[in-house]
Order: sequence, then C-alpha cells, then structure tokens
Amino acid sequence: MEVVIKSGYEEISRAGAKVVADVLNTKPNAVLGLATGSTPLGLYKELIRMHKEEGLDFSRVTTFNLDEYVGLRIDHPQSYHHFMHENFFKHVNISSQNIYVPSGSTNNYKAFCEWYEERIKEAGGIDIQILGIGSDGHIAFNEPTSSLSSRTRLKTLAKPTIDDNARFFEDRNEVPIYAITMGVGTILEARQLLLLANGKSKAEAIAASVEGPVTSIYTASALQLHPSSIVFIDDDAASDLKMRDYYDWIQEKKPGAPQT
Repeated sequence: MEVVIKSGYEEISRAGAKVVADVLNTKPNAVLGLATGSTPLGLYKELIRMHKEEGLDFSRVTTFNLDEYVGLRIDHPQSYHHFMHENFFKHVNISSQNIYVPSGSTNNYKAFCEWYEERIKEAGGIDIQILGIGSDGHIAFNEPTSSLSSRTRLKTLAKPTIDDNARFFEDRNEVPIYAITMGVGTILEARQLLLLANGKSKAEAIAASVEGPVTSIYTASALQLHPSSIVFIDDDAASDLKMRDYYDWIQEKKPGAPQT
C-alpha cells in the first residue's frame, strides 16, 4: 500500500484525478469503479475539467458504482444514480449504455447482485476502483464485520453510517437502512485501488486501516492485501499515523527509485 499525504483536499482531488487520467490515457476503454459521497466530489470535478480543457476522453469508458440505497427511486435527490449523473456523468462524454449503478428497487436482490457481478466480469474486470472510507473504517457499504471475501449483496447499514449520512437528508428517519453494495472480495479484484480521505474525523479509521491488522472490523484494512493500492490523505486524516515520517520519506525518495 502506498500512502501519500497532501496538504489539503484540493491536492488530494487533483492527485487522485491524475491517477485515473493516467489509466484512461493508457487504456481508453478502461473500466472505472466509482464511489459516491462528499470525498470523491473534488476528484470528479477535476476529471470534468480535464475532459473540457484537456480533452480527456470517456467515450469508450465503462463504469460500475460501488453501491446504492435500497428503496430510493433513481431520480430521488439522495439516490446514488442521481448523485453520479448530476456530479459527473452529464458533464463528460460517457455513453449511458456503459454506466452501471446498483438497483435499489429491484424485485429480486439476490438475482440482481449475481447479475451485477457477471456484468463486471463481462466488462473484463475493473481497472481502477475509487474508494472513500467511513468514519468506522468501512469501504463501500461493507460495514464492520463484513467478510473480506464478500461479493455484491444486500447489506444492512450500521447506525454510525446512518448517522454520518443523515446530513444529506431532511430527516434522519428518511435515511435508508439497507443498501446494495459491492463486496470486499469484489473490490479487491480491481487491478488498482485508489482511496481518498480527508479530515480529522477519518484519522482513526485511516490509522487502523493502514497500520493496523487486516480485520473485518475495518474493512478498508483489506487494501493491505492488494498489490496495487494507493491512499491519498490530507494532514488531518494522517494525524494518527505512527509512521508518518516514513511515508513522507518514501515520497521524497520516489523520483530516484530504480525503474522496473
């Protein structure tokens, strides 16, 4: 796992967007795994800027979103379908036929989850998966104690997650209790993982996930098992790291490292 500490949110967003853009410039028909929430918004804004000002092309890209609330219509203001279209899809030249977001209103959740897994396989697998992290260390909606080999499935949300997301709803009671989410095992099959985090509220979760044991209590700790994962965080999110000096030292010496 590569840990890169930046001075603030904008730097994290630009650095993350550059990693994604490098993938697209190398493989124009790349498959992107996308996340929702406030953290990746800056990354999406930077990708939109790169598309409009630098010609970054999404015409052959396929996307798969990590999760979706159960019970919300796709046009609900807090649905992840709506979030992605408003904050990213409608601003770039991506084909609607290549966009996949889990359904929160299917009549058969088990069958849908199996279908979603098959679509990822048929697309050739995810080239780079964008991730955020919950204050309790979860990725996607893989709450604490989720199996590290789990697949796309229906998941009951934990109270801290509902509390964290309540700020997006007028009433806490409106926050859905269930969601469809990619599993940790599904996420780990992506060729590259990119996790972004900022703010003091994420410091404990980052420290546990980066430097603690691999455990289902902090599902983000599974990134330690991946051969190509990078974590971009700001100073606040890095404040509980014990090996902060070493991560900075690695980045300082990285330009002089032998090229393989």
